[in-house]
Amino acid sequence: MTERAEVSHLLRRLTFGPTAAEVDAAVRAGRDATLRTLLRPAGPVTGPDLGEPRQDAAGQEAKKQRKDQAATATSWWLRQLATGGAAEKLTFFWHGHWATSVRKVKSAPLMLGQLATFRRYGHGDTGALVRAMLRDPALILWLDGQRNTRKAPNENLAREVMELFTLGIGAYTEDDVKAGARVLTGWQVDRAAGTARLAPKRHDGRPVTLLGRTGTVDLDGYADLLVRHPAHVPFLVRRLWVRYAAGAGPSPAAAARIAGAGRDTTALLTALGTDPEFAATSGTLVKQPVEWLLGAVRQLGVPVPEQAIGMLRGLGQLPLRPPSVGGWPVDRAWLTTSATVARLRAAQRLVASAPAAVDQVTDPEALAHLLVVDTWTDRTHAVLREVKDPKRLLALGLVSPEYTVH
Repeated sequence: MTERAEVSHLLRRLTFGPTAAEVDAAVRAGRDATLRTLLRPAGPVTGPDLGEPRQDAAGQEAKKQRKDQAATATSWWLRQLATGGAAEKLTFFWHGHWATSVRKVKSAPLMLGQLATFRRYGHGDTGALVRAMLRDPALILWLDGQRNTRKAPNENLAREVMELFTLGIGAYTEDDVKAGARVLTGWQVDRAAGTARLAPKRHDGRPVTLLGRTGTVDLDGYADLLVRHPAHVPFLVRRLWVRYAAGAGPSPAAAARIAGAGRDTTALLTALGTDPEFAATSGTLVKQPVEWLLGAVRQLGVPVPEQAIGMLRGLGQLPLRPPSVGGWPVDRAWLTTSATVARLRAAQRLVASAPAAVDQVTDPEALAHLLVVDTWTDRTHAVLREVKDPKRLLALGLVSPEYTVH
């Protein structure tokens, strides 16, 4: 792999589609310096103006108000993702990991608050992130935590926290789920304030046996037990690998090397991006629809289109609306006939609004440079070289196997 191909691969995986100019700058800086720059935490982000909600709204009017706010929040976040670099892609990773949907939460402000939590804690020690997420109002509503009381225990949040967010199947028992649910009893969401608080009368504070420890455990103690569990870091390493490297998961050797970085997310991504096996994953991971669309937007030099929500709905992945608590599919699940048709339609609409400079892209080599594709297969190259219209050439490049699988 050449130096340019190496940094292109790094940028493709850690950001939403690098431009040729960004690759040029990365080549000049070198891989290690580029990686340090990419993984620098972002500062606070000012969210969108969702408007003042009408307190007397009810029924269909309240439903429309929530729908409009969710659309505004989604459109704003797509623009933020397109400009936020690797830091915002990490926010998107955590959104898919702690998958929470506005459909059930019914509050765009709470969803934006969760994204702010990812930005604040998602780049550091996972202990701080897990403690914050166990208090997250959107997650509590999504997994019925507000219904979890000492008189009527609800195990949803405790189960998913261990199975999908921190440890994985096999690292805990049903007794751990029951004990975890007791620890989390009594947390209630104040929608107006956008906060969660512990209601002592609804909380079961009796001692529990949880993940090998017996005694009185509070929320922070539960979070600490989770992140100190020997299954936690290996579980997170696999989750990072299948989103940033290869859908098949890491080899045992690569997993062990990366896990040696500990539970700091920036350190884990640094270890992943410099692992000897990372380079070999180039050209093996299918882009998620959001990755595909935003990469095309950035490389064509066009703004995120007003129709982006509709495009992504057609492609099967709409931010703030994961299909389940398990998040979105990985890798080859996105390679369907219907997805190919939807990508072609979206590509044609994007290309139609591209600046005049794209008319200079008249051959496969120039197209590969613009779209940061390392090389075309002989078959793809043979198709592209016969296309004379620049806009049609761009659209075909955007739906090519070499662009869709990066």
